[in-house]
Amino acid sequence: MSAFETILYKVADGIGTITLNRPDSYNAANEQLTSELQQALADARDNDAVRCVVLTGAGKAFCSGQDLKDAPKSGDKRDLKDSLERRYNPIIRAMRSMPKPIICGINGVAAGAGLSLALAADVRIMSSAARLVEAFIGIALIPDSGATWFYPRMLGYAKAFEFATLNKPMTAEQALELGMVNSVVHPKAFAQAVASVAAQYASGPTQTYGFVKQLLQQGLQSSLDEMLDAEAVYQQRAGDSADYSEGVRAFIEKRPPAFTGR
Repeated sequence: MSAFETILYKVADGIGTITLNRPDSYNAANEQLTSELQQALADARDNDAVRCVVLTGAGKAFCSGQDLKDAPKSGDKRDLKDSLERRYNPIIRAMRSMPKPIICGINGVAAGAGLSLALAADVRIMSSAARLVEAFIGIALIPDSGATWFYPRMLGYAKAFEFATLNKPMTAEQALELGMVNSVVHPKAFAQAVASVAAQYASGPTQTYGFVKQLLQQGLQSSLDEMLDAEAVYQQRAGDSADYSEGVRAFIEKRPPAFTGR
């Protein structure tokens, strides 16, 4: 694993923790950060020691979005299409295809593409002091990095349009009420809350979590008949796992299962 400069990445107790680490810029995403984040996600995907991923930020923010000061060296106008296709879209795809749960700890503001990173996770735990900010419209850009896919599915069209066009920050309580996050906790309890959820996923049936993640995403765009067929295939795969055998034994023996993720 290469040494990183703009993120922190550690693996312990089945949890791969990725911390965006540019606190002086509120973890704004420059070229190096997006490259290093892609590398860390690839390792977390392939590393058998990682059974779930935590993505969070250092300092006061989760991620304030694209670093607008990170201008092309030539001084030319930024190629926004290239930036998305080469930097941000691969990150979102890597997160949504990750066969392991991703928990986002929204410790502070999540804005623009930083908000999209949070929405690409599977579970979002938000500090009550944090805010969600759409931000793009403030510089006359559209929501990107998957935002136009996430917003209407989480908020419905009317609220999604409002959020995407008025640039009004969303409080943690509003985010919870609207279904953007799973839970909201006091800043002093935030780290422990994230650690507790991560530990639960890290000790669970990792392969089955990956199946559930894939099927739920497929279910967003498939018919009932298609999902019934897919469930039959994946249920057989889950039933062939060592964790299924362990789960049945533990149930019969009236003890907690000791899942290995396989």
